[in-house]
Amino acid sequence: MEEDKMTSRKRATNQRHSSRRSVLKGFLASSTVSWLGSKAFASSSCGDHIVRLGGVVAPRTLNPFASWTAFYPLVYTYDWLVSPEAIEHPDRKGFAKEWSVADDGLTWTFKIWPGMKWSDGQAATARDAAFTYNYLRESVGTPDELSVGYNNTVGFDVVKSIKALDDETLEIVTRVPTRWPLERSALIVPEHVWKDVSYRDARGAYRNVPPLVGTGPMIIADFQQGQFARLMPNPYFRSGSPPTAGMIFSFFNTADSVAQGLKSGSLDYGMGLTVSQWMDLSKDPKIKVGEAPTWQRNYLAFNTLSGKGAGSTKALQDPAFRNAIGHAIDINAIVNRAFRGHAAPGAGAIAPLAADYYTDLGDIMRRFDPAEARRLLDAAGYRDANGDGIREDKDGTKFQLQLITGNESGNLEIPIAAVQLIADWLAQIGIPVSVTQLDPGLLDARTAAPEKGGGGWDLLVTNSWPSMRPAALLQFASSKRIGSANNSYWSNKAFDALLSDIDSTLDLKKRQDLIDRATRLLYTEAPYIILCYPFTLEAHRKDCFEGWGTQSMLSLYGYFPLDRLRPL
Repeated sequence: MEEDKMTSRKRATNQRHSSRRSVLKGFLASSTVSWLGSKAFASSSCGDHIVRLGGVVAPRTLNPFASWTAFYPLVYTYDWLVSPEAIEHPDRKGFAKEWSVADDGLTWTFKIWPGMKWSDGQAATARDAAFTYNYLRESVGTPDELSVGYNNTVGFDVVKSIKALDDETLEIVTRVPTRWPLERSALIVPEHVWKDVSYRDARGAYRNVPPLVGTGPMIIADFQQGQFARLMPNPYFRSGSPPTAGMIFSFFNTADSVAQGLKSGSLDYGMGLTVSQWMDLSKDPKIKVGEAPTWQRNYLAFNTLSGKGAGSTKALQDPAFRNAIGHAIDINAIVNRAFRGHAAPGAGAIAPLAADYYTDLGDIMRRFDPAEARRLLDAAGYRDANGDGIREDKDGTKFQLQLITGNESGNLEIPIAAVQLIADWLAQIGIPVSVTQLDPGLLDARTAAPEKGGGGWDLLVTNSWPSMRPAALLQFASSKRIGSANNSYWSNKAFDALLSDIDSTLDLKKRQDLIDRATRLLYTEAPYIILCYPFTLEAHRKDCFEGWGTQSMLSLYGYFPLDRLRPL
């Protein structure tokens, strides 16, 4: 019987793929643009009206339940229930057109766009949103819980029920007053594509092969890992098919290729530029450069594990040791020398851009003071016993820490100069480090949960770009996210309790107090030292398309302006 079910499921999946391929062929046959061959890919897009984007990104799969790496380009194909930008920009709604909450703060009602369709022509309704959320929720506690990807199970403990009242009405009832239904980050997927995919496959083997089926303006038609994704206009997009002929997102290992593509005209837009590239491009009259603050935080993480996956010394598990290291790092020098001023100095876990939730830690802020760092290390028992310039831990072992560094896929690149500065400062206080630079794939493997082969390193310099929703801003220290978002492997019951309270609090002032307490606890325990909040450095060519954004040329959280970008 089980074998028959598996055979039936595989047959259904193959039939869906066949149907999706037929839809793609129909789109391409009706288009005047050739999507085949390398000529269209390499040439300027002014003639063919295909938008070409480039960035240092490395999506491994198009399955949002299996990975965090594919935000770009999935965000152009799938909608959130509520776009994170919807409050600031009313014209950038998500799957839902509008929403409301009952006076008790428990019952949320979301109205779905009437008559909306998936890109394959089937109706997109509240039932698809209910399916997506219940697909996640019902996996909780199973051996294959969907806890590893962008679409994950975080926060569902506050949910009592999720159901579609009709095609245009989704109801979410929570156990306590909370803004979780409004703030939940999950890409809404079509039930008719995903209903037969098992949890085990969804969190791993299922690749979500193009052409995808989405409600966004651009549908992924082809995906070549490590190379590019081709996207076509969605003819059923709720505000009308986009005016461009399509889009190609090229994946690069370094920003050098992005800058060269902008100069040559083979790219229309580039993200994640270095300061020198950005300054060079600003001199080109055909190119406009831009700069905007982001939610990204660059940080130094300590491997706080004990047992399997632990680092080379127990000192990494000691808050006193971590605090002392914090005094040896000159945050302002990193901003001014490594980023040349294109970043804000690091402090707490939440970037200043989150004005409602940012905590000013001036009263407890560490100051750059190598002498104080040495004093604190001595006081904590990490001395240089024989005067050779290298300290020993409490077991008498000389420090020689391994620092690994790399960039999370799609995030702004960390200049290697920042890592070199940190290595130099630590050497000056008697803690030498060796530096290993990793690509995004290897970085993910090394920072995975210890039972999956991760750990074994000491220090990590990398970054994360959380959702602007408050519950997500502190998840990188949640014990539930160890081996995924939580790169330090840190676990603290008091911090977890505060996160739970944040999720179950509707009142803004009370939530601000809880976030302030959590931020201060995290800063004091120091599993992370926040180095800076970098600005995005981007550029677009002026000669092919109009309609780019002003503050941010390309949305950092949605598909704007690809739904309205027009050929010149």
